[in-house]
Amino acid sequence: MFLPIGIDEFIQNSLKEDIPNQDITTKIIVNEESVSKAVLIAKEEMVIAGLDIFQRVFHILNNDISVEIHYTEGSCVKKGDTILELKGNTHALLSGERVALNLLQRMCGIASLTKKFVDAIQNTNCRIADTRKTTPGLRSLEKYAVTIGGGINHRYSLSDAILIKENHIKAGGGIETTLKKVIKEKPHLMSFEIEVESIDELKTAIKYGAKNIMLDNFSPKSCKEAVEICQDKNITLETSGNISLENVRSYAETGVNIISVGKLTHSAPASDISLLIKEL
Repeated sequence: MFLPIGIDEFIQNSLKEDIPNQDITTKIIVNEESVSKAVLIAKEEMVIAGLDIFQRVFHILNNDISVEIHYTEGSCVKKGDTILELKGNTHALLSGERVALNLLQRMCGIASLTKKFVDAIQNTNCRIADTRKTTPGLRSLEKYAVTIGGGINHRYSLSDAILIKENHIKAGGGIETTLKKVIKEKPHLMSFEIEVESIDELKTAIKYGAKNIMLDNFSPKSCKEAVEICQDKNITLETSGNISLENVRSYAETGVNIISVGKLTHSAPASDISLLIKEL
């Protein structure tokens, strides 16, 4: 079950945003004791991610709502498939619909896009990773959805690992000065990753003992050259920048270990899903 710490508070705040006072439409039209059945329908092909979150929205509103799941987390469903059925208080079903769908559609969209990238590099030794380009407040849900789609998570936050990027190098006085500071001051059990923008910077990073190097906006040809330089040096090479479904395989075939793709979370289209009330 995927219910991260703090999820109830997040859902409650989301419900308060959508129902600051009352669901006035439902109050006028539907008897408070009414019970209904609702079906969750896929309106396109997708990977299912976020069913626990979806259900939790309704259970916060009314814990007596029953759920019958037809497809489990990570399943690939087709247009027209019934993902699950809900039965319970009609007010709760109608009032929770939008928040529950918004979260589920977002997570399914991310999982589905991730799977497309993962499938595109099948039979290579490369993995697809996400980035920190997530929606504020939704990072745990979005990064989880990436894993459901077959990807891996990069660092979760700035506190997780040392990642020296272009702006750090500029603010730190250049690549050599920055590397010297990091090597001197970093926690002794923590490694670091550095982003390089050229083969010359790659060689400098290697000189200072970097074992995790990100190739920023490299072409496939430059990535292949970097892989050859790092051969037998026990270095993990990651590439990022301008990666698309059309070119991701050409990058994976260069021999890099990881391809990080920001669009998995910042540009994934929401999956098309409907919740429909049915008569009992």
